[in-house]
Amino acid sequence: MTKFTEALQQAGGPEWLRNKRQESLALFTSLEVPTEQVEAWKYTRVDVDFDSLQPHPKRDAVQDASQLPQSVQKRLNSTDAGAFLVFDGPDVVYRTELPAELTAKGVIFTDLKTAVEQHADLVQQYLYSVVPAEVPDDTTIAAPGTTPSKSPDPSEGKFSALAAALWTNGAFVYVPRGVEVELPLASFRVMSAADSYTATRTLVVAEDNAGVTLIDEQDSEPLQNAYAIGAVELVVKSGARLRYVSIQNWGKGVTHIQRQRADVARDGKLNSLVVTMGGTLSRTEMQSYVRGSGAESEMLALYFADEDQHFDHYTLQHHAAPNAYSDLLYKGVGADQSVGVFSGMIKVDLGAQKTDAYQKHRTMMLSSEARNFSVPQLEINANDVRCSHGSTTGPVGEQELFYLRSRGISKETAEKMLVTAFLEDVLGRVPLKSVTDYIEGIIAEKVGAV
Repeated sequence: MTKFTEALQQAGGPEWLRNKRQESLALFTSLEVPTEQVEAWKYTRVDVDFDSLQPHPKRDAVQDASQLPQSVQKRLNSTDAGAFLVFDGPDVVYRTELPAELTAKGVIFTDLKTAVEQHADLVQQYLYSVVPAEVPDDTTIAAPGTTPSKSPDPSEGKFSALAAALWTNGAFVYVPRGVEVELPLASFRVMSAADSYTATRTLVVAEDNAGVTLIDEQDSEPLQNAYAIGAVELVVKSGARLRYVSIQNWGKGVTHIQRQRADVARDGKLNSLVVTMGGTLSRTEMQSYVRGSGAESEMLALYFADEDQHFDHYTLQHHAAPNAYSDLLYKGVGADQSVGVFSGMIKVDLGAQKTDAYQKHRTMMLSSEARNFSVPQLEINANDVRCSHGSTTGPVGEQELFYLRSRGISKETAEKMLVTAFLEDVLGRVPLKSVTDYIEGIIAEKVGAV
């Protein structure tokens, strides 16, 4: 792992951050790669030769958006973001500034590397607080004399430790108490080098009664033997409102591994959307720690796997306080020889009475050769709750398809219409038209309807 040690030396930063990076690398080195023997990774195996990994080459900033990749230009032309950052590998290559009135109110939107230099106290306070290097111990607090859930296998933190050690950059958002950011902020990340890796980190802090939306998009051309490893930390303070949208559309050949985790305080509200469309192998973990009474967490996701893509989603709704609400809706589409995996858990701690928690996963199969594994779970340690979970998997409706074809509609267009309709109850909850239009465009490409 000599090259990783060299990467740490080049990362620099204040002493506390260098120490944290070194601790994280030591943890990474001590852990095994999770295998199918680990329950949370039962259906997904990552074959990676860490010794062969090379950091993504550095990129210079451009002065004009016309110098950015075509895919990014296309997104920027349709975005309604109030400000945005564009990353190519480890570097910010283009940015726009926040409106002056938001800066005057204390809102910060910059890259994390710059934030470490210019807002050191804030970054030190929150960085690694929600997604530490090790896997969080989300064991349920159970009643005396009962057996709580098992702690996570340490190997589940292998990639989180690597991301904690080697992250080079990412978005940093800070919204002070009582400030509302009306227009969304956006981060566009691309990779442009095969046989390389990036390690990124996103940190969003919404103070008491603040409000903000962050759109976090990832895109690339096909890149063989490329790895995108990341962490997303979402801090939702009392009464705050945070909407976080992650759209992963890497090119074929990219392996995507990311842990997203939110800490939602009293009366805070989180709305998250995870969209998985690209890459060859994708493992996304979305965890919500509902630790305050009156807190709300809405966790949405949609994915469309085709060809030989393998998409794995692991979710956790952990209720640690009474009178809180969470709702999870994940919908996916499987085509060709793809594999889809969903493993979701609702945990309710002892004392978290009046919890209201729901979990639903539904999959539409466009091919008899596609496979889907779904494992919804509940672990309840309070006796006055409303919790439910469910999962369904089924083929595309033959009658609906026949009806559309009989009206002269092509097979590709008919499938696009049925898939879009199937995913509509997720898309309909997202009040960001430019985002939903972009997602529908990717769906059309996947079914050949463009």
